Amino acid sequence: MIRLTNVSKSFDGGRTFAVNNVSLTIEKGETLVVLGSSGSGKSTILRMINRLLEPTSGCIELDGQNVEDYPIVQLRRSFGYVFQGIGLFPHMTVSENIAVVLRLLKQSIDAQRQRVNELLELVGLDPGIYATRYPAELSGGQQQRVGVARALAANPDYLLMDEPFGALDTVNRDELQQEILRLKKELNKTILFITHDIFEALRLCDRLAVMHHGELVQIGTGDELVHQPKNVFVRDLFQNAVRQVTSFAESLG
Repeated sequence: MIRLTNVSKSFDGGRTFAVNNVSLTIEKGETLVVLGSSGSGKSTILRMINRLLEPTSGCIELDGQNVEDYPIVQLRRSFGYVFQGIGLFPHMTVSENIAVVLRLLKQSIDAQRQRVNELLELVGLDPGIYATRYPAELSGGQQQRVGVARALAANPDYLLMDEPFGALDTVNRDELQQEILRLKKELNKTILFITHDIFEALRLCDRLAVMHHGELVQIGTGDELVHQPKNVFVRDLFQNAVRQVTSFAESLG
């Protein structure tokens, strides 16, 4: 379980806040999607959880322990991290990219090879075809599948996913969303997923947290936010999404 209590982050000594007094809990096995526009503070929350950024105030706990009390390497190895830029090492093969953490953990070559093959199969890539390829030889969707496999390499309990599909075309994004839903069911990981795409958020979430100007404006199930918005911002956000879908459907008919 991940718990944030009254967490704030300022980059200018307290004059303004990228994240302002946010409290939320991500339950074990849950997928919490944080939805917001650019600058809403959603990615800042994720980066504070694994201490890429330090909060200005408040407390962040992992399984009941303050993240500041964890050795930083141990903390970050508790998480699998998938982000939009993918970040594969271009000079390494797919197999070598996935095995980076396994090498740091000093696993044997045979154990690394077995785990890499398992993970490639898990994300729908044939090890016999893709293990020896380089990132430049893969499509964007294939690269992101490798990024997911790398995040799962050390079998972490938690996945932090920072707009991982934002740079992909619609077809690849749809396929990878389906893949995340399948992996979620199969692996029962606790997932924090960051997105600005309302339809992606509704599709993937167990619960959905809406951020606006650094503040958490509502958290609940997708159905609760659509049908029981707590303020005008949340109401308009989902009504606009419904209008988009309706307009698109009418254009086809």
